[in-house]
Amino acid sequence: MRRAYLLGVLAFLYIPVLVLVAYSFNDSRFALAWEGFTLDWYLGVFRDPQIGRALRNTLVVSSLSTVISVVLGTALAIGFHFGRFRGKALLDGGVYLPILVPDVIQGVGLLSFFALVGFPLGLGSIILAHVSFQISFVALLVRARLDAFPRSLVEAARDLGAGPLQALAKIVLPLAAPGIVAGALMAFTLSVDDFLIAYFTAGPGASTLPIRIYSMIRRGVTPEVNALATLLLVFSLATISASVLLTRSPEEGVKAR
Repeated sequence: MRRAYLLGVLAFLYIPVLVLVAYSFNDSRFALAWEGFTLDWYLGVFRDPQIGRALRNTLVVSSLSTVISVVLGTALAIGFHFGRFRGKALLDGGVYLPILVPDVIQGVGLLSFFALVGFPLGLGSIILAHVSFQISFVALLVRARLDAFPRSLVEAARDLGAGPLQALAKIVLPLAAPGIVAGALMAFTLSVDDFLIAYFTAGPGASTLPIRIYSMIRRGVTPEVNALATLLLVFSLATISASVLLTRSPEEGVKAR
């Protein structure tokens, strides 16, 4: 009974995705009429100038927001891991709050904030909006990596004469490096896949790939939409898988060997 229930849930989750991928290779322009295998829709995706512009915008937004969020998120993770100060638990919860807040609420809130301060909507506003939730994921992954190692390593380095910056550069950052890379991959993937927050904070002409897909779907689901969505799916699965592998604890890595 449990196995049947589990298989039913998995089928409900993944069959629509498999159908989308399958029909991205369909030689027919009609979504549910299979007429043979083709790669023409993928070639059409790369030839479409509007998709190309959306791809460039997406790469710019994702790259810049990831760099900013990695720097800030890593600093937060190190500060909360080693710091001892009053109100730490409350502030710690505040850092991870964006993970729990629905995207719609974040998007409306950020749009209202940008309107209040007079910040122009465009790629810059999307970058700042993405940084606001990427930081939490980076901090979470980096801190999880640091928690896997004893603080005595840093204390031993300090006892042997290493200064704070030297201990940071030679002990903390090398230990946190897999978590930092995993956080960067996760942040980049979340930025590439984000639609709601980007939709609320984008200005005229600042279209990203998810926004472009949405505008294409409004005219009907076509094989080009399926092909573009499949490419995004493959990219997301690859980067998330790499992030999961990098965040494995040292003990898990030893057992795997």
